[in-house]
Amino acid sequence: MFKRHRWAINLVVSVSLLALTGFSLFPLFNVVLDGGAAVATESGNLSTTQTTQIQAQAQGYMQVLKREPENQVALKGLLDARLQLGDIKGSLLPLEKIAALNPQTSDYTVLLAQTKQYLGDKEGATAGYRTVLTIQPQNINALQGLVSLLLEAKRPEAAMGAVQTALKTTVAGVDATPLKLLLAQVYLTQQRNADALGIYDALIEVNKEDFRPILAKALVFKQMGNLTEAQSLMTAAVDLAPSEYKDQIKQLAQATQPPKVSVAPNLSAPAPVAPAAPAATAPAKFTTAPKPQVVK
Repeated sequence: MFKRHRWAINLVVSVSLLALTGFSLFPLFNVVLDGGAAVATESGNLSTTQTTQIQAQAQGYMQVLKREPENQVALKGLLDARLQLGDIKGSLLPLEKIAALNPQTSDYTVLLAQTKQYLGDKEGATAGYRTVLTIQPQNINALQGLVSLLLEAKRPEAAMGAVQTALKTTVAGVDATPLKLLLAQVYLTQQRNADALGIYDALIEVNKEDFRPILAKALVFKQMGNLTEAQSLMTAAVDLAPSEYKDQIKQLAQATQPPKVSVAPNLSAPAPVAPAAPAATAPAKFTTAPKPQVVK
């Protein structure tokens, strides 16, 4: 169960990948955009006693807010409690107040937009993302949300344009890798595999120590059926990745290993397809609305 008052916003990445490395594609990206496993898991694992306790805490925060509508400790406590209970719709009101009270903190606005997107308010979500991007054109979390909505609306050119605009306004010293990886992801949804692979190759050439484009390229090769090359790239990505991501990548690598041949290979058998892999041409979950999460 989440520790009280120690909440943070999980913005796609959530998975903290974006916050720490900017990596936000494929399975690791989809973990965040996939209906919010963390909240669902927590609420599903709560015992009856825990559920009752959290509901009582939520009631307590609501009583405080009746007296002090702008009490941010109570607002965040109520938000935390409702997320633990899996009440995403109920989290909207306290989150709106928190975002309004902290306009300088873009994370709140993005999380609010993600929540609206999950609840089906596409116009509200789009407005939220654009508000952030007006001030912070390279905000990858807001950009990813906007891109997912544009792709869902079958506006791939607008999605590409949004990313390209952010790239053009990138200043010296800012890591543009996340933006380029996102552009490659959009290319993949349009079956422009060669363009996506070209971005990965260029990123690898610039920084051979960055595991992100190597892993992305491996996953594309995997879906193209080139399992041997994919496995080689996966191994390289594992070696280069920070320790906190190695286990996740190893799991992907194991699913990418080419089949072992014992006596005589069955050449007519189809190549094995590993579960939970992103489609190289149209990632199934790329446009799924994210469910907000709380991360410690």
